Amino acid sequence: MIDLHCHILPGIDDGAPDLDTALAMARIAAADGVKTTACTPHLTPGVYDNRGPGIRAAVAAFQRELDQAGVALRLTHGSDIHLAPDLPALLRRGEALALADSRYFLFEPPHRIAPPRLAEAAEELLDAGFIPVVTHPERLSWIEDHYETMRRMAASGAWMQITAGALTGRFGRRPRYWGERMLDEGLVHILATDAHNLGNRAPLLSEGREAAALRLGEEEADRLVNGRPDAILNNADPATVPPPPGSESRQRRGVRGLVSRLFHVS
Repeated sequence: MIDLHCHILPGIDDGAPDLDTALAMARIAAADGVKTTACTPHLTPGVYDNRGPGIRAAVAAFQRELDQAGVALRLTHGSDIHLAPDLPALLRRGEALALADSRYFLFEPPHRIAPPRLAEAAEELLDAGFIPVVTHPERLSWIEDHYETMRRMAASGAWMQITAGALTGRFGRRPRYWGERMLDEGLVHILATDAHNLGNRAPLLSEGREAAALRLGEEEADRLVNGRPDAILNNADPATVPPPPGSESRQRRGVRGLVSRLFHVS
């Protein structure tokens, strides 16, 4: 399995506070069947100013620690990115890190307040050649009143990522309801742990996969934790990736020329 959203880097933002905790989190992930983890510190202007060069260096240093400790977990990088006016430029310069330097990036909406024009912002990013992967929409406090925004973003070509633990009730009944509803309606592209610690936010992905398999079957459950995450790591054209069952997502073939220039896609 591949976990593309994990706050595991030691001593950075609100994730693992130290190396011992980070190593313990890595061991939990590996024992759970995770082979690759994306280290994704927050990039929140004025709160967490984690830029690309620093994240790259931290990921390389932590990979050396994992190798020395014999933990069979491969790392890649990314950022958990909040909306900013200059976001396309930040992504192009590598200050805001896309996942594994692909066209896909983690896009975190504000948790408590629905931002104006969020769907329009996602469409502008798509037109700029990037694929927003909207993180944990099922846990947003405003999803009840703005669920159509999630549908619109998914239909326009944005991807949706649900937290694995939300499907098992780790975050309560409400996020579980919305996570299950989004799965059933074909809005969910990937599952991830969004792990922060060793307790209630541990890096456990298999439980979410099993919950998804009960609703959608084994094939789609595997796509949620292997197929589509692997496509992201390989910077695949989204038009070539199987969409969620029942999805109305528009295949954005019109941006392929721009994407090819940005990422040298063959």
